Amino acid sequence: MLQIPDHKIPIVEIKTDFDVRIFIKREDLIHPEISGNKFWKLFFNVNQYLESKPENPLLISFGGAFSNHIASVSAFGRQFDIPIIGIIRGNELGNNWQNNPTLSKASKNGMQFFFVSRDDYQDKEKLTREFSAKYPKALIIPEGGSNDRAVQGIQYMLGNDTKDFDYLCTAVGTGGTAAGISKFAEDDQKVIGIKVVRDDSLENLVKQWSGRDNFELINAGESRYGKISDENVRFINWFYQEYEIPLDPIYTGKMMQKIFNLAENGFFPKGSKILAFHTGGLQGIKGANQFLESKNRPLIDFEM
Repeated sequence: MLQIPDHKIPIVEIKTDFDVRIFIKREDLIHPEISGNKFWKLFFNVNQYLESKPENPLLISFGGAFSNHIASVSAFGRQFDIPIIGIIRGNELGNNWQNNPTLSKASKNGMQFFFVSRDDYQDKEKLTREFSAKYPKALIIPEGGSNDRAVQGIQYMLGNDTKDFDYLCTAVGTGGTAAGISKFAEDDQKVIGIKVVRDDSLENLVKQWSGRDNFELINAGESRYGKISDENVRFINWFYQEYEIPLDPIYTGKMMQKIFNLAENGFFPKGSKILAFHTGGLQGIKGANQFLESKNRPLIDFEM
């Protein structure tokens, strides 16, 4: 069972020359491997499942080659000695997953892989039905971990230490974290979600999960999910040198760069207090650098 950590998650001010104050909450420090928002997305999902005392517990979930969710679920399985199956996008990975740092670590954690074509992966409802029929006692967690129980878990990212901020910001992939922050934010707070995937359905999904309209989703600026730009790599390296806080190139790096851009262009009223949530994902840096090096492009100059 996952337990609410007894250590305080630090909130660090990011000193800038903007006429607003920017802070970051280091949710990436919540657990060494079940990182950031993934910890809270799993919290109610796995705890409620284990409380039902299944005879032969099994967790099944979905993800891509460098998925933070796959990394976190596999770490949970190892820590609690529970079998895990990962349904992985891209059957071409079946022959060389050992060279992928995320999948290699997930395998060492005990995860068993089921590789599917990218076309088949798009129909996750069909895959869920097939695996439910094969493993009727298993807990099947959606891609990215986002569902109603995940949204409930995100409430623990908020507390007395987040009440005094005007804006609460998070990266958005599948929408669960933004929905949870929106659902449990104070009435006078505005939630800004920085979308790292072009998905026009996310607004409706976040509103459906949160039941509120206190949020705005803004595109990070990249053309597709998972794209890593040289500009963002330079920003991540600069940010680390300046503040000694590591960011990843898929979620938090894009989020912080966009927040800086919004602040520079007067999006936030003067004097606003802005809190960004560091949702983890640092395990993906090694895989990102592996890709960048193969293309002879600038690297993130630190690894976790």
